[in-house]
Amino acid sequence: MAPTLVSAAVGALLAAALLGGAFDRRTVAVVVAAALVPSLDAAASLVVPGATNALLHAVWAPLLVGAAVYWDASLRPASALRDRFGRHGVRVAWVALASLVVAGIGSALFAGEGAALLYPLEDARYVVRGRLVFSTQEGVVQTFLALGGDGSGVLPLRTAGGAVADPVASWVNPDGRPGLDPAADREFRFVDGGWQLVVAAAAAATLAVRFRRGGEATDAPEVPR
Repeated sequence: MAPTLVSAAVGALLAAALLGGAFDRRTVAVVVAAALVPSLDAAASLVVPGATNALLHAVWAPLLVGAAVYWDASLRPASALRDRFGRHGVRVAWVALASLVVAGIGSALFAGEGAALLYPLEDARYVVRGRLVFSTQEGVVQTFLALGGDGSGVLPLRTAGGAVADPVASWVNPDGRPGLDPAADREFRFVDGGWQLVVAAAAAATLAVRFRRGGEATDAPEVPR
């Protein structure tokens, strides 16, 4: 998985971009917290073998939450989210879900050790690797989307690291195996490279500007309704 700080930074950028008129300290905290939820499965690996990048990185929780928010916001006569959290409650819920998927799960799927998207139904972690370049001889070359190809799908998912049971190291559980070793060397990764530092700095600067301006932004229509 990507460092926790990077996931939080991506969540913060999504909050600044998507919250609109709902932007304030409390809603930003909710969206950033949603980005960090998947990383909690590293702690679960102390008890459940292979839980890291699997237990909370699978598609089931986002699908369930998304279905619940859609039902509440669009199908019920009165929305519980709006009644409890005000007129921006549904918007915050959708942005938090986007943060969970993009910043939380996507950070492992696109820039990490892979995510077990179908855990526990399938014993494999998946990762998306690709590139987008412009060649003076070949033109635009991209390998993220298999458009018109004979492959297994549009998005070229590959297995990474073998089975889910293969350990994935984290600062909570350095060897990725069940059991707590107090003497283990634990490293909390803030950033692993220059680009990650840029993302964290950009998120901090963006939030600072938004808070300084009082969170003003063009408030797009709430979706879905």
